[in-house]
Amino acid sequence: MNILVIGGGAREHALCHALSRDPDVSALHCAPGNAGITEVATVHPVDATDGAAVAALAAEVGAELVVVGPEAPLVAGVADAVRAAGVPVFGPSADAARLEGSKAFAKEVMAAAEVPTARSYLCTTAEEVAEALDAFGPPYVVKDDGLAAGKGVVVTEDVEAARAHAAACGRVVIEEFLDGPEVSLFAVTDGETVVPLRPAQDFKRALDGDAGPNTGGMGAYSPLPWADPKLVDEVLASVLEPTVAEMRRRGTPFSGLLYAGLAITSRGVRVIEFNARFGDPETQVVLARLRSPLSALLHAAATGSLAQLPPLVWSDDAAVTVVVASDGYPEAPRTGDPIEGLAEIADEDGPESYVLHAGTRRDEDGRVLSAGGRVLSVTATGADLGEARARAYESVARVRLAGSHYRTDIAAKAAESV
Repeated sequence: MNILVIGGGAREHALCHALSRDPDVSALHCAPGNAGITEVATVHPVDATDGAAVAALAAEVGAELVVVGPEAPLVAGVADAVRAAGVPVFGPSADAARLEGSKAFAKEVMAAAEVPTARSYLCTTAEEVAEALDAFGPPYVVKDDGLAAGKGVVVTEDVEAARAHAAACGRVVIEEFLDGPEVSLFAVTDGETVVPLRPAQDFKRALDGDAGPNTGGMGAYSPLPWADPKLVDEVLASVLEPTVAEMRRRGTPFSGLLYAGLAITSRGVRVIEFNARFGDPETQVVLARLRSPLSALLHAAATGSLAQLPPLVWSDDAAVTVVVASDGYPEAPRTGDPIEGLAEIADEDGPESYVLHAGTRRDEDGRVLSAGGRVLSVTATGADLGEARARAYESVARVRLAGSHYRTDIAAKAAESV
């Protein structure tokens, strides 16, 4: 199979890394890609949110499957343009991607499907914001209704900070705070059949101990030794299948990756949010554990044949990923700094530990430079979380990037609980 992956972050590198090892993949392309993806795929320049340009590129390279990684192209209708050109595509339509593109729409769907979630208000004025904040009390949860690259949510005890965030966003969803640990659960669906993947947990705050500002994610791990073994089946029955059925009932079937962000509260599982694509950095650890061919899974979802796919096979190994971020991330990330140590990781730590590039590019001399806030995802596997964690941090220590920072506590508590 000839596959084109759209995007240029660590999620797309993780997808390309898995697909490059898939014996059923004969050619692999990525657009626009990054410095790391060039090692496993042929990269092409493209505006990832331009559906016509992506469809034209798919035709040019002879793609038999297009995999759309990021949320912005999905919300912009890129998957629709590729489908209209007659190419199978993994990713929902623009109408279905509203599950991520609008928090208010997601709440509406959840209410219709009787999916458990936090009580909330949609607010468009300062008066409505004040009333909602007063109704729920601290800690205050304020979410930008639209796409915000994982940084549109503020959880704070400070009512003035909550009001300021709401004012900056304009249209917001204000909801009750959900206690308990969070879990990310991905499911692949063709609009009818829903196939859950293995759960993961990510770390949103910038600093150790869940301190500092929200980020796009500073690390993740899988499996979750503390989670109820029945969790996946419960979420499949109470969240994923009802949501897919409701989207189908509305005439906007959801095909692609449905990501449920969950809180395991004292009152049971509650949905925090839906995403319409693989999450970053959870994808890095989930795909590290998948043993079934990824191309067959994605193609089955794109062509409506998931029901015929054999059950997925998973490794018993654990996986941990640690994000190396640039100086100033997330407020004002510095870019353009050279990154060293990558060859040492490849030569001395692999194949159990490897680097997935996020915000990187190559200069005219071929050097790898930082080109974003989250620069690298160092991913490792091991017999258990402790071993995977040790390998990941051993490789992280080899990375040399001026001013960079990373969390030192990714998966620490979970590894201790085993």
